[in-house]
Amino acid sequence: MNWPRRIWNDVWSSFWFFPSVIVAVCMVFSAVMIEADAMTSDRLLAQWPRLFGAGATGAQALMSTIASSMMSVVGVTFSVVLVALALASSQYTSRILRNFIKSRTTQAILGIFAGIFVYCLIVIRAIRSGDEGMFVPSIAVFVGVVLAIGSVGVLIFFIHHIASSIQASAIISSVATETISAIDKLFPQQLGREPGEDVEDPMQQTPPERKWRAVPVRESGYIQSVDYDALLQVACEQRTIVRIERAIGEFAVEETALVSVALAGSLNRETVTALQAAFSTHCYRTVEQDVAFGIRQLVDVALKALSPGVNDVSTAITCVDYLTAILSRLATRQIHSPHRYDDGELRVIAKGPSFEGLLTEACDQIRSSASGNVAIMSRMLGALQTIGSLTTRPDRRRALSEQVDLIDELSGRTLQAIHDRSKMDEHLAHARSALKNVPGLEQT
Repeated sequence: MNWPRRIWNDVWSSFWFFPSVIVAVCMVFSAVMIEADAMTSDRLLAQWPRLFGAGATGAQALMSTIASSMMSVVGVTFSVVLVALALASSQYTSRILRNFIKSRTTQAILGIFAGIFVYCLIVIRAIRSGDEGMFVPSIAVFVGVVLAIGSVGVLIFFIHHIASSIQASAIISSVATETISAIDKLFPQQLGREPGEDVEDPMQQTPPERKWRAVPVRESGYIQSVDYDALLQVACEQRTIVRIERAIGEFAVEETALVSVALAGSLNRETVTALQAAFSTHCYRTVEQDVAFGIRQLVDVALKALSPGVNDVSTAITCVDYLTAILSRLATRQIHSPHRYDDGELRVIAKGPSFEGLLTEACDQIRSSASGNVAIMSRMLGALQTIGSLTTRPDRRRALSEQVDLIDELSGRTLQAIHDRSKMDEHLAHARSALKNVPGLEQT
């Protein structure tokens, strides 16, 4: 079932989980320091009286000062994070906010400040004086001072980290890195170098005409992941074919068709539940099984940069560069058919990504927004050349050539200056020549 994995992913990527773990560790650490102090404080006090010889009143005042300071720092830190999130959302796109929230560095820094606060509270609670009996955990107080001094360095590093993380290059790079990691996980197998090799769907079958029974969507949302093994198991048990109607990344509306099952009779409740449980839906998309969403994020940033209100060509060029890195990784990977078989029998008809579809996702809207922009069109042509140099697949090179033709058509309509047009013709000629010549083969 997908729901335990979905809950774990939500918890693991949440903003509160990692800081909460650090706070819990600090609570345990404070208890350990207090117990260690009860066993060794007399010997340490005798050896270093100036270092560990604090009275109960002074120790409480010191720990109270550190605790109150840490709470002030936590408030400032949260404020800085919120300002950074608002700035990134307005400047780039709200879809990249999840990358900020998932930042382990930011979460660790918040956890450290909150953890020091909790540590000081517990140490203050352990200090005794007067009628309660004298007990000052000198080691724990000393460690609290060390943690407070260390937190100053953490605060300085946090300011540097936030200033670096809201830069366009850092945001775009993090999205691209996450997307490339998803590609490596989803499509681990490298392509061979033989031209004309067809590995996309080696077992294409046309299913016979059947009567399809629809299984409805349980709740509206974006499909984040699909458990294909669970679907195959259900199809094998029922000795039928399961056809997926909503692919990963699509928005599924409640009570519309999620999958269709080729059965003459009606579906039992257990089968419907098992099929619905194979899909994980939520209010947002994720990159883990949805490479197109990673590309979509970079395209959104590029479109925002190319909008008349922003007009930031450098950021758009950076997006094109990192989209080139993503598509270059895809160009070398074998994308198998999403269909699933059992002993040669077609059991699951799925909807999966294709190189051509992801290339279109990456190029079309940016190209449409680049009217009259020689820099963007030239960089896109260079990107198509780079991607084409990594694949010998005729269908993929054909898709790249079609994008070159579309840029040619756009430049012919929107470039008025003779100089710009001649420069663009030169780039187009180089791109066409590079895509015509198959890499790794001798040309005759």
